[in-house]
Amino acid sequence: MDMVKHRWLVLAVVSIALLLVAIDMTVLYITLPTLTHELKASTNEKLWIVNMYPLIVAGLLLGAGTLGDKIGHQRLFISGLLIFGTASLLAAFSPTAAVLIFARGLLGIGAAAMMPATLAIISLSFKDEKERSIAIGIWAAVASGGAAAGPLLGGALLEYFWWGSVFLINVPIVLVACLLSKWLIKNVPNDSAQPWDFVASLQIMVVLISFAYMIKEFAKPQPSYLAAAMALVICICFSMLFSRRQRASAYPLIDMQVFRTPAFFSAVLSGIVVAGCLMGINLVLSQRLQLVLGFTPLQTGLYFLPLSLGAVVGSPLSGWILPRFRSGQFLAATLTLYAIVIAFFMFSFSFSLYFQLPCLFLLGACVGAGMTAASNTIMAAAPPERAGMAASIEEISYELGGGLGIAIMGSLMTVIYSRTLVVPAETTRPALAKDGIDSAILLAEQMHGSASQALITNARLAFENSVFSVMIAAIVLLLLTALLVRFNCRSHDPDVEL
Repeated sequence: MDMVKHRWLVLAVVSIALLLVAIDMTVLYITLPTLTHELKASTNEKLWIVNMYPLIVAGLLLGAGTLGDKIGHQRLFISGLLIFGTASLLAAFSPTAAVLIFARGLLGIGAAAMMPATLAIISLSFKDEKERSIAIGIWAAVASGGAAAGPLLGGALLEYFWWGSVFLINVPIVLVACLLSKWLIKNVPNDSAQPWDFVASLQIMVVLISFAYMIKEFAKPQPSYLAAAMALVICICFSMLFSRRQRASAYPLIDMQVFRTPAFFSAVLSGIVVAGCLMGINLVLSQRLQLVLGFTPLQTGLYFLPLSLGAVVGSPLSGWILPRFRSGQFLAATLTLYAIVIAFFMFSFSFSLYFQLPCLFLLGACVGAGMTAASNTIMAAAPPERAGMAASIEEISYELGGGLGIAIMGSLMTVIYSRTLVVPAETTRPALAKDGIDSAILLAEQMHGSASQALITNARLAFENSVFSVMIAAIVLLLLTALLVRFNCRSHDPDVEL
């Protein structure tokens, strides 16, 4: 079938697939307390369940586009769909946390295959430049909308079904998308001389996973310092191997020279920090709402709605404002405002929801504005001949930020909780209570009398401490990044800098 003739149908098919990928980035925040309780997952396992997906996506995304050029984007897209659907089925019926972590890794592989293929298929289907711009705009809106809809969808499904439904819903949609893709999309491999560098992609994944493992091991109540040290050594060694491989390659996944440009480095770092702070705050906030305040999953999803709406408003608004300022100046200001809004949001906890919801809207607007400013600065600072690579790095920065944000902020949450929890003397397994608020509540359910209620009360107080600690860490990180952007960009090209 003619892809160009049926281009809008093609856009609908790839948009459906992209919607699933975007939803899976955020849907677990709402379901985490429930599935943790059902699978009896530890805090460490809980963090791996959430961030295995973005870490795998970040590791494979750079090389996936090249693979699509070699074998054809339709073939890569359908392969990604099949992996995603199979992984969703496995995740839905996971009997243990370990199986769910493995399934989330498979979901990441499928998503990494689909994401670059969707954009390539759109480019091949839309020959008219104006129509292609509209199609890419719809593609971007679907990605943002899917991420925004994730918490609400997760909450709605959990209101009526079991936690596995958030994954099972993917399966019929994947099957329909596969059939339509086979019918509508033509496979067009090209004769590109650029090889698919699987080794480099594997090296990136090892670096990210070993770094996350090290952070989480240090955060355990009883850490293994030897295991953490070994993970650090592996992370450093594979980072050096990857860097050396990129410098020696005729077709590097990442040209390390572009990071010497202050604007480019600052914008990539900003994108990582913006996404990381958002994911870290979402992680602790969704658990606070359900485990401390007693919200239902649906109420929690609705609570996050102003944040999503703010991001939808903030992104185009910043796109309109940005040309009136220098990119670096606007980026630094956005990061600072982001930190200020988080501070106001913290103080709003002492008041009713009517004070919290406007803060959430402003928080979302800052995230949308920050990501838009970072994206524009990345593309403006990169040499024209490196535009494709810059776009890939821009996309990866948000996935990487999400994965690292969950690892670092989640580990900080664990440390503060375990250090500040006062365990009642009658508690039979104090080490389990210190593992996390989920474990403390599970333990309290097996206890009787005043000791049970005392443990729950103390666990909630300790978790509140961890929530405030994560938010303070986010504020400090954002302000430091803003200072770095301001300082780092002064001497660069005035067209893209301060």
